[in-house]
Amino acid sequence: MTAAVVTGLGITAPNGLGTEDYWKATLAGESGLGPVTRFDATQYPSRIAGEVSDYVAEDHIPSRLMPQTDHMTRLALTAADWALADAGIDTTELPEYGIGVVTAASGGAVEFGQRELQNLWSKGKEYVSAYQSFAWFYAVNTGQISIRHKLRGPSGVLLTEQAGGIDALGHARRHIRKGFPAVISGGIDAAICPWGWVPQIASGLMSTVDDPARAYLPFSEEAGGYVPGEGGAILLVEDAESARTRGAATVYGEIAGYAATLDPALGTGRPPGLRRAAENALADAGITAADIDVVFADAAGVPELDRAEAQALTEIFGAHGVPVTAPKTMTGRLLAGGAALDAATALLALRDGVIPPTANVGAAAAGHAIDLVTEAREAGLRNALVLARGHGGFNAALVVRRPR
Repeated sequence: MTAAVVTGLGITAPNGLGTEDYWKATLAGESGLGPVTRFDATQYPSRIAGEVSDYVAEDHIPSRLMPQTDHMTRLALTAADWALADAGIDTTELPEYGIGVVTAASGGAVEFGQRELQNLWSKGKEYVSAYQSFAWFYAVNTGQISIRHKLRGPSGVLLTEQAGGIDALGHARRHIRKGFPAVISGGIDAAICPWGWVPQIASGLMSTVDDPARAYLPFSEEAGGYVPGEGGAILLVEDAESARTRGAATVYGEIAGYAATLDPALGTGRPPGLRRAAENALADAGITAADIDVVFADAAGVPELDRAEAQALTEIFGAHGVPVTAPKTMTGRLLAGGAALDAATALLALRDGVIPPTANVGAAAAGHAIDLVTEAREAGLRNALVLARGHGGFNAALVVRRPR
């Protein structure tokens, strides 16, 4: 069956703008978490976030697009530009319907929407931007990327929260297998504003610790919730033969396996579906648990959820059977951007033969029988498993394979 490979990466993350800056910071354990600055969070119980603080939109986005785009969409457009440039693809040289766009979203451009609703309530309808009709929409990143690069291939958006980045890449591979040469995929999110903040607080899963170095400690004895972040990754997924034919400069790896499951409703007595998603992804890749060299964990940072993930990993790989890492401790959980960034990070790990650390966590809690990587570790890596869980019971698993 046609192989889907990744030939371009574009990353906008709280601890690094651009792929190599992000990767350097991640290997060094440099965190992008800090006090919220995008709005006044002093009256909220949670006040720490991973912000893309050194991004200047005007340096990357044409002035005509500024009034009609949210911070989230500007990050997505920038990451897509970088992914295409990294892949060495000139979209004007491809068939009109040759490239598709499939991205993930959690709820749309809530910062833009909040501003316009505030204008409506405080000033009147005459002060609401006409761009509100689409700028807030959950499919806006897919739409704006398609328009900017005149891409008319198959397009879509997946709304499975933190699992969305993996689901988008799985759908991108599906389009490659149907005969399309390339798909821009992944996820970028940004919801650090009151409208995006309050629903997350209401979940009861957010950390209320004010020390950025102690606020998000998945698998730790001190785990007490997660820290939200913004950003993510856009990947250029390409048919392997097409990439060879055009002489792609870099092939980061292959999307070898993908699976998704949905957790049952509470009280049904059925177990969570994360283990099944992982096992199905391994089967889809045609490999066994013994072939996996590293797991990029979902790492909820909530004791009950960490326990469930650690148990699933132990059941699949055995106690301490595979290195497990969660570099998102340096970025926070990025909603729809999180799993896409983990997938990109896994590909970089395969490229360089090094497992990035789970920063700030000294060791896994005694009850978690996992080999948690807390310092960068060199290793011979062939296959990586990336796991993600989204609010609402979504589970997704992705196997990425080193180029052969």
